[in-house]
Amino acid sequence: MDYEPLSGQVRGLTGIGQRLRVLIAGGDDRINRALSGALARRNCELRSATSVDDTLKAFRLFAPHLVVLSSDSLVALEGIKEANPEVAVLVLAAGSDADTIFRASKMGADDFLSLPLNPAEVEGKLQRLLGPAGETQVAAKPRENRRPDFAMLFGTSPKMEDVKLTIEKVADTNATVLIRGESGTGKEMVARMVYAQSGRRERPFVKVNCAAIPYELLESELFGYEQGAFTGASRQKLGKFDQANNGTIFLDEISEMHPALQAKLLHVLQDGEFSRLGGKRDIAVDVRVLAATNKPLERAVSQGQFREDLFYRLNVVTIHIPPLRERREEVPVFLEFFLAKYSDYYGKQPPAFSQKAIAAIMDYSWPGNIRELENLVKRYTIVGNEGQILRELATHKPIVTSGGNDSYAPEGAAAKPAAARIADNEQPSLLEIGRRAAMKAEREAIERVLTQTKWNRRQAAKILKISYKALLNKLKLIEVEQQAESGQRSA
Repeated sequence: MDYEPLSGQVRGLTGIGQRLRVLIAGGDDRINRALSGALARRNCELRSATSVDDTLKAFRLFAPHLVVLSSDSLVALEGIKEANPEVAVLVLAAGSDADTIFRASKMGADDFLSLPLNPAEVEGKLQRLLGPAGETQVAAKPRENRRPDFAMLFGTSPKMEDVKLTIEKVADTNATVLIRGESGTGKEMVARMVYAQSGRRERPFVKVNCAAIPYELLESELFGYEQGAFTGASRQKLGKFDQANNGTIFLDEISEMHPALQAKLLHVLQDGEFSRLGGKRDIAVDVRVLAATNKPLERAVSQGQFREDLFYRLNVVTIHIPPLRERREEVPVFLEFFLAKYSDYYGKQPPAFSQKAIAAIMDYSWPGNIRELENLVKRYTIVGNEGQILRELATHKPIVTSGGNDSYAPEGAAAKPAAARIADNEQPSLLEIGRRAAMKAEREAIERVLTQTKWNRRQAAKILKISYKALLNKLKLIEVEQQAESGQRSA
């Protein structure tokens, strides 16, 4: 099926006259008939799935704009969000089933439908996620559950005030900007703020996540292809650089770009030209490039994983975003903002956080930074149980960090490893014991498949039935654990 991936700014737009695609997974026949009727009145194209494997397969092939999951299909939610974090997911749950609602919201669910179904609630939730009935495109609304306002993020701490001043100085130029920081610190928001204050703000802003698209597809996604370039290329396709002409392109997770594509990107940065797949001539474009990474690119250069000449081309201006644990004074501001935002979004009015909860939240290390904090407030708004939030925070030990300006951990490596905690003479809990056993089994399975595929990580990810990015994150966690265990043995 030929479809356009969902936009980074909105949930996605179909072409004029095209139908919204909705996948319904699990649930009993009576509930599914009611949902199908409501969706059919919106002229949606529907698919259904029963098992988890069928759900994930249908998701890959059908590329829905909305997924409706029953509570017994929640195991598919993590895979869906890994494959496309932008897709809207609506979960069916009994109103009294707080545990399911809490668990689903933690996994990335966007909204919930109470069982038994109420027709008015069904219509209200569908309108919120898909737009008014009768439209043939997904509502072009901001991603309310993903991005706070510019003014709220900047200017609430001295470190972020410095970031804001740098943005103001560089925004109205054509300089390439490299945005650095841990996952969840707001790198995309910084890129959008640079764009919003630039002279190109009336022109396109195009986001590309270099880690979310397989290498085999990323080249055609970035640069497009000509008719007949390969089997199945029945028409010309414009790439992201075509779409961003006279505007701005944001290359997120640039460190994950394949070396072969790095050379082609370097050509665009040097000469302002590229060629489409199957093309016989270079095409000139005027595109400002913003890039982001949560990894130290200097290390990738020294390891031969990233071109040194491309690094210097990208590193014209660097904006480093400090992690949330280095600007804890902002936490109460975020709490107030996100609580008001989600109270309005979900139509709920949970109590404000108590001083005890605020103290616990400020004491937590926030390895996922603002994104993790936002999701916590979202869960609290849905469930309204402060004790559940406090218990969740209590299962995580705050991190001791060096706080150096140039140090930031790769995604997944911020949490203190189990071996290090045990070395501190802590008695592991039953939950910790289970986590360590699962980690060991997972490590053995990954190492076995990697050996089988001769360390072809993309092939291994397919065999393990996880995304390539998920496999990379798991390998980072395994490396951290092994280093900690090695240090304990040598001590």
